[in-house]
Amino acid sequence: MKNTFRYHFKNTALLAYPVAIGQLGHVMMGVVDSLFVGRLGAVPLAAASIANSLFFLIFVIGLGVTFAISPLVAIASSGGRLKECGLILCNGLVINVTVAFLLIAVILAGSGFLKYLNQPEDVARLAAVYIRIIGLSILPMMIFQTFRQFTEGLSIMRPAMVINIVANLVNALGNWVLVFGKLGLPALGFEGSALATLLTRVFMAVVMTLYVLRSVRFKKYGLNFGIRKLNAAISQKILGIGFSSGFQYFFEVGAFSSAAVMIGWIGTLPLAAHQIALNLATIPYMAATGISAAAAIRVGSAAGRGDVSEIRRAGFSAIILTALLEVVSGLIFVLFRDSLPSLYINNAQVIGIASSLLIIAAFFQISDGVQAVALGALRGITDVKVPTLITFISYWVLGLPVGYLFAFYLGFGVRGVWFGFIVGLTASALLLTSRFHFGSKKALFYG
Repeated sequence: MKNTFRYHFKNTALLAYPVAIGQLGHVMMGVVDSLFVGRLGAVPLAAASIANSLFFLIFVIGLGVTFAISPLVAIASSGGRLKECGLILCNGLVINVTVAFLLIAVILAGSGFLKYLNQPEDVARLAAVYIRIIGLSILPMMIFQTFRQFTEGLSIMRPAMVINIVANLVNALGNWVLVFGKLGLPALGFEGSALATLLTRVFMAVVMTLYVLRSVRFKKYGLNFGIRKLNAAISQKILGIGFSSGFQYFFEVGAFSSAAVMIGWIGTLPLAAHQIALNLATIPYMAATGISAAAAIRVGSAAGRGDVSEIRRAGFSAIILTALLEVVSGLIFVLFRDSLPSLYINNAQVIGIASSLLIIAAFFQISDGVQAVALGALRGITDVKVPTLITFISYWVLGLPVGYLFAFYLGFGVRGVWFGFIVGLTASALLLTSRFHFGSKKALFYG
């Protein structure tokens, strides 16, 4: 029966698991990089933490722009407008490549300002080197994401998943070769890890592009690129949804990046522990982003058909499924809080701090997952402006100030910053879920 939660759980899961595995692949690249960099010491690991935090702070704006493609393709496809799907891809690619060059320029220009963030001098110096290299990977990542969002909007999820899995093997091999100097190549150490990630992302973009452009299954969508394919109305939709989505993620990731900077004020060891705990906390979050993508697609498809009741069932079933999964992940963090950090580093102090942070992470897992999926469901009905304001208030008006208060005025240190995560994520989850509850009744979508 289509009106049962079991039906919606099943269909959401079938769409979500390839996306979740693909997203997990992105995270695992960071985990692998951290594992290799961690063997070089606490200072390189802390530098990678700062660099990756600031990189993603900029990159998520572009990532959000690409997220506009999948719900728009889902809406057009379910409405039978196949050629419009091709137009969305063509216009999206032009927009995303342009955005990529702008973001790369921002990263390269801003890398010199890392020394003013009041970080230890050796950490700031290494972080600047690292971010200049991985900053170049924004272009291939934006190209990969453009074609990925197009295929996922058509409910074709596995190609991106397979590419991500293979890319992780390429990245691990690249780290081993370039960091330690294998196969006759010189040992590049810290810089080798960043270079391996850059080359891996180029590989992903090339393979994904060739798959879409050469596959017969996409010919009916009219994927002939050219100046005549540029369409002002479609570009306006992509930019409207995309930049709002981008700033939603910017506010969230910006809060986490700012938290990393604050933790850097406390010391190198707490920062290294923060990087480890955040790496681990991000793994179950990737399952939530997979469900979020599935929610956006299924809600968008229902919106294209004008089925309001289906919109609500698809959205809320995804939210409930996420909450259940995050409870499990929280229990895992509590049970294995000591053994998981030891996979990264053999420093007892860092492991002890990371262990305590995983207990806090166990508490905010549900809120973190729910807010991510609620954003996806809202994106499916193209409701993005108010959710953007909600994310700003949750993280910057509530979460960060509370974290700063607990860390520096109440003496909780790095744990205090993470208490702020609980406040911000919980506020975001409650407000966004309420927004979907009321907004979906009013059918805030266009087909």
